[in-house]
Amino acid sequence: MKPLAFGLALALAASQAHATDYYGTDKPFASNAIYFVMTDRFVNGDPSNDHRDQGGAHRTFDIPVPGPNGETDNIGYLGGDFKGVLDNAGYIRGMGFGAVWITPIVDNPDEAFTGGDPVTWGAKFADRGKTGFHGYWGVNFYKLDEHLPSKNLDFAQFTQGMHKQGLKVVLDIVANHGSPAFSMPVAQPQFGQIFDKDGKLIADHQNLRPEQLDPVRNPLHRFYHAYEDLAQLSNNNDENPEVLDYFAGAYEQWASQGADAFRIDTISHMSPNFWLQFAERIRAHHPGFFMFGEAFDYSADNIAQYTWKRNGDISLLDFPLRQRMTDTFEKPKSDFVRIGERLYLRNGPYQNPYEMVTFYDNHDMARMNATDDGFIDAHNFLFTARGIPAVYYGSEVGFERGRAEHEGNRNYFGQERIAAAPKSRIYQQLKRIANLRAKLPALQRGLMLPVRFEGDLAVFYRVYQKDGVNQQALVVLNKGGQAKDVGVSEHLQEGTWKSALGGKSATVAAGGSLQAHVGPHDVAVYVLDAPATRTDLVEELGRLMAEREHPSFR
Repeated sequence: MKPLAFGLALALAASQAHATDYYGTDKPFASNAIYFVMTDRFVNGDPSNDHRDQGGAHRTFDIPVPGPNGETDNIGYLGGDFKGVLDNAGYIRGMGFGAVWITPIVDNPDEAFTGGDPVTWGAKFADRGKTGFHGYWGVNFYKLDEHLPSKNLDFAQFTQGMHKQGLKVVLDIVANHGSPAFSMPVAQPQFGQIFDKDGKLIADHQNLRPEQLDPVRNPLHRFYHAYEDLAQLSNNNDENPEVLDYFAGAYEQWASQGADAFRIDTISHMSPNFWLQFAERIRAHHPGFFMFGEAFDYSADNIAQYTWKRNGDISLLDFPLRQRMTDTFEKPKSDFVRIGERLYLRNGPYQNPYEMVTFYDNHDMARMNATDDGFIDAHNFLFTARGIPAVYYGSEVGFERGRAEHEGNRNYFGQERIAAAPKSRIYQQLKRIANLRAKLPALQRGLMLPVRFEGDLAVFYRVYQKDGVNQQALVVLNKGGQAKDVGVSEHLQEGTWKSALGGKSATVAAGGSLQAHVGPHDVAVYVLDAPATRTDLVEELGRLMAEREHPSFR
């Protein structure tokens, strides 16, 4: 090498080594996109664990709920299990996902519930005749539900198998409630009861309404609050240290068996102090363990406190952004500006907006009621913008779009639909953009610098500069029905920008612009693998880093 060339190489290496860090989050889990399965409704990989005769007079398998025009829902078990998920790990990984979120795995009652209001088509907060197929009615949180494992495939073996396929496992956990606990004509076994690791009964609602509980005189009532919370579910007492001990012990057990992260159900129904102590106990054994919670509220100001470090540094499902996403992608004439208002990139309410788990629907709400183009537009945004994307099973083909609980939202997906999925335009475009995110650190964990959010266009940068990785990504989204030619000059650094989704690279001179041709309902992504040097870009990135957190945390 000539002396001049060698000197330039050393200078470049030195500048990269001392480049200022710019990143949205440094948490490793944020690199993964999440595929959410309701385990019982995904694939029946092992019919031998179906327990089709379970429940006697209150059977638990295959309980259809008829709807109009021959439609149907189902409130019984349908056979999905660990094997069904593991058998399709390649399908999930191939779409570009790095993690699978599964519904709770703990033991649920062995009969259908006889209390509450009857489940009919479209009914809300109704549970009579329903089973715990979903996993959220725990009775022994140390024990696997019998519908999930197979021979040589317990939870530890399941997580090992998923890890070998390149997938992390997000375990859905519940501490706020157990099973339906009162209103039964005659008390049923397990309902309203909680058992310890050894199978000993430690809490029993005894089919009493909450205000009839007597925690002072009856030790079996002390696990519960003596007031109602959600439907007829038991309301666990977050002020009782024994409750914290029980759940921290149970979920540390599952973390030790290979769970990589927790999704926390109904986090806002228990105190921040409870979750702080819970998180500290889990992370004492598993440092840096990632958790995100469900606070079903569309106000960022109401839910943000659960993300704060003093409350456990637990991220959240991004309900406020979700509201604007469905407003935008269900309606063809909507404006991207509505989404931009919910990003909270500077001086926002969250501990870190880049760690929020972003989504447009799930099992607790109507599935997004969009056209195929609407789903494609949603995925193009979801996998390029800030946050950790989560997609509900079947959305890759528009499964049961627009359907709420008891209207088909949680219907069985099955192997045949998986086999047919690659024919779907939604699937094809999701696979394209999700795999791109899986390759680009900037899209996974980079800062987000908006350029414009207006009408059918969204233009922004993602920049990741840390640990020797220097990457800038320019994203141009077009959710309109016509192709657009978009010029970008704002904050654009000189260099050769590679087209990440095919097409020609763009060589940009200092002070120049980039012309992107973006097809209808499409996205263009250009990548520059170089440190940020342009003055106004560096200034903006510095502000984003400095103002990323809520002002009170600085």
